[in-house]
This record gives sequence, C-alpha cells and structure tokens, in this order.
Amino acid sequence: MQLYQNQNIKIYNSLTGEKEQFKSIHEGSVGMYVCGPTVYSNVHLGNVRTFMSFDVIFRYLKYLGYKVRYVRNITDAGHLENDADVGEDRIAKKARLEEIEPMEVVQRYTVDFHNILNTFNFLPPSIEPTATGHIIEQIELIKTIIDNGFAYEVNGSVYFDVHKYNESNEYGILSKRKLEDLIHNTRELDGQSDKKNPQDFALWKKAEPAHIMRWPSPWSDGFPGWHLECTAMSTKYLGEHFDIHGGGMDLKFPHHECEIAQNQAAKGKSPVNYWMHANMLIMNGKKMAKSTGNFILPNEIFTGDNPHITKAFTPSVARFFMLQAHYRSVLDFTNDGLLAAEKGYNRLMEAVKSLSELKTSDKSSIDINAWQQKCFEAMNDDFNTPILIANLFEAVKYINQIKDGTETITKQDLETLSKTINDFTFNILGLKDDTNQASSGTDKLSGTVELLIKLRQEARANKDFALSDKIRDELAEVGIQLKDGKDGTSFTTN
Repeated sequence: MQLYQNQNIKIYNSLTGEKEQFKSIHEGSVGMYVCGPTVYSNVHLGNVRTFMSFDVIFRYLKYLGYKVRYVRNITDAGHLENDADVGEDRIAKKARLEEIEPMEVVQRYTVDFHNILNTFNFLPPSIEPTATGHIIEQIELIKTIIDNGFAYEVNGSVYFDVHKYNESNEYGILSKRKLEDLIHNTRELDGQSDKKNPQDFALWKKAEPAHIMRWPSPWSDGFPGWHLECTAMSTKYLGEHFDIHGGGMDLKFPHHECEIAQNQAAKGKSPVNYWMHANMLIMNGKKMAKSTGNFILPNEIFTGDNPHITKAFTPSVARFFMLQAHYRSVLDFTNDGLLAAEKGYNRLMEAVKSLSELKTSDKSSIDINAWQQKCFEAMNDDFNTPILIANLFEAVKYINQIKDGTETITKQDLETLSKTINDFTFNILGLKDDTNQASSGTDKLSGTVELLIKLRQEARANKDFALSDKIRDELAEVGIQLKDGKDGTSFTTN
C-alpha cells in the first residue's frame, strides 16, 4: 500500500475559491503543469519562490508514492512586452539590444535559470518543453479552434474571438472577471488593430519584416501567441484533462484564463481539475523593482553583495526562509527575516545531527506517532510548509529534552522520529545541511579580520595612527566592529 492511500490531501483550487479534497484522475498518477520562465533575463527571486512552492508539492506527491509527471515549460518565443498583443518579443528585443542572436539570449538565460534552481536544490521536472519546439502542435491547435468557430484570421494574424466564446462559455471563470466589466474598462480600438474587439487575443501573429523569430504557417510567416504555447504543451504531455496547473498569481489573468478558453474551444472541456497560484514576493514591505533599487538577485544572497542584506546566506537558509510562509501568502523578503531564519535553520540542523547521540529507554514519554501524523496533516492541508516547520521545531524541543534526560524515547520511536524528521526536512522541504559551508565562510572571515587586527596593532606600535584608524573605520563600513580591551582587540559583525 502506498502512503497516499492513507492521506487526505486538500488543495486550494483557484477555480472554485475553496479547499477541495485531492483525487487524481488516474489512480496513483498525477499530471502537473507549471508555467516556466520567459528566458530573456536573469531569473528573479519571485520566480524562484513560485517554482520552489511547486518543487515542494512535486516532492511531497512523489514521497507519498504517486507517479508524478511534472511538466514545466521554457518560453523562448512569442511573449510580447504587452498583454494586449503589442510591442516587441521580449527575447528578440534583448537580442537586438545586446547585438546577438535570439537563441543566444535563450541559451544564456536558460543556463542561468537551471544553475540558480540547482543551487537552491530543486528537483528537475519530468519534462521541460520549449515553445519553439512545439510550433507544429500550436499551428494544429489554431486550426481546430478556427474550425470550431472561435477564432478568425485577419491580414495573416489569427485572433481568439472572446465574445463568440462567451456566448456558450464563461470567459473569466478563473479570475472571476465578467466580460461586461472588461469591455467597460477597455479603451476603444484606435483603428490600427486587426482585432474585432479589444478583449480578443492573438493565437498567431504575422511577423513584421524586422521580426527575426518567425515560422511558416497557413496564415503567414509569424509566431504563436504566448497563451497558446502552454495549452499545446500541457495537453500534449498530460492529456486533454489533467490534475494540477500551477503558476504565479500574476498569471491568473489573462494567461491562465486564456488557456482555459483555448482548451474549451478546441477540446470542448476544461483542461484542469485544480488550479494553483503562488503569491508574490515583496522586499522590505514594498514591491521589488530594479527602478527603485528595492531589488535583489538570487546570487547576491549567496555573496552578500547587496545593500539590503548585511551578510551572505547559504542557499538552504534562503530556501528555509521562503518556506516559512505559505505559498498562497505574500512573503516580505527582509534582512531581519533572513537572520532569524538562519538561527532557526542552524537549530534544526544541529538537532538532526544529534539524533544518533540520543540514548533510548524502555518507555517513551512522548507520542511520536501523533507528532508524525501532525507533519503529514500539515502538508495534507494545502501543502502548509510553515505549520510543518513548526512541527519540526516541536521535534527539536523533544530531541533537546531527551538529551537533557527530562524526556525518554524507545529505540523504535527514535527510529520513527529520525526517519520522519529527515524525510520531511531533506526529501520534502528540499533542505540540505550546508552548515559546514557557512562555518567555513565564517572561519575565513575570522582569519581575514584577525590579520587586519594584527596589521592595525603594528601600525599603532609604529605610531601610524592614520593607518590604524583607516583599518578600523573601513571594517566598520562593512559591518565589522573592532573593540579594544585589556585582553587585546576583538570584533563583532552586524
């Protein structure tokens, strides 16, 4: 019997706005599609948080014994700067600015994306398809939608007819938006658009002469619409009806709304049972934005080379910090939050390492099985990682009490405790024990500062007080405070 057969998972379904009991379409198997990145720039921390949420979900479903096919795409064409189907292709624009080929842009930032996710200890998806690798499937899908009467061709471009679709279906079912409200809040067409209505969206765009990324189609040399690729790739690898579709909250409208409409128009059915959306990441209480400087790249967390943090943090500390918030909650990224997460993470790692040193007794004073079930219940409740982490710290308290002799545990219960805390910490939350990496960095820092203290002492002995003060002041600027005492000079870091 697999673990999932004894667990009652509930998932918050964005489509219904309620937590629903999870039941896979095919017994023992799960199909999950997550919208991946558009690879025209370095992956940002908000992307990392979204993909981390689904990495944990993927891990937990696999741990329970499900056979999971996890598909996460790469958008390497068709994503224009504006959701109204205008502007340059984001990848083509980057290629023009850097004076390189578009596929060089794709390669560079796909490699960056994989490197960052590997650093954070993500599991790779089962399949990682690209938009450019599925042009044929997208063209065939457009043909079907046209044949079914829900799209029209104008001057080489093909548009989805939202008004026609809404006559027999509900456009806005996911985002809870009404077409009438969308019409009211949309500016009138300026006469330069080929669309019948502003709400219509592109399935295929005719390429302008200067547009590099283009493919032949029955309508024109052009490129597919951004919304179309996910419908084509998800249904190719997971079928016309699959279990879970995930992505960031910002994709709910129009991207995911359009996916539902396309699938309904082509196949006559809604594609997904459970729609899941991860919430946004802010920084110091404000939206992250390069324009305001309120911004940090993942690599800057590991180096400490960012004015918003006072030191470097290991990937596992950053991962632990992000998983302390539920995936549907807004997460505020702060230096204080990272420092607190580092302390908690170190406590957890120390407790896990001390399990082998615990002495066993004839009787357990703690109900380990009840604690274990609480861990499962946390994850079963819409993958509630903060509650799971709270349960893990309850186990840390038990471990310390057993070490102190105030609580007792049997050999069998110790085996259960050890297996459970290791499974949930490393296999499900995806943490790694990189405390040695952190201490190694601390040792190097201490050695460097001690050398500077020695040079400062020599400067003072030589009455070179200007150099002595310069060493002290420049260390203070980077957060290292020197303190002179009767036993010599010590230092502290902020």
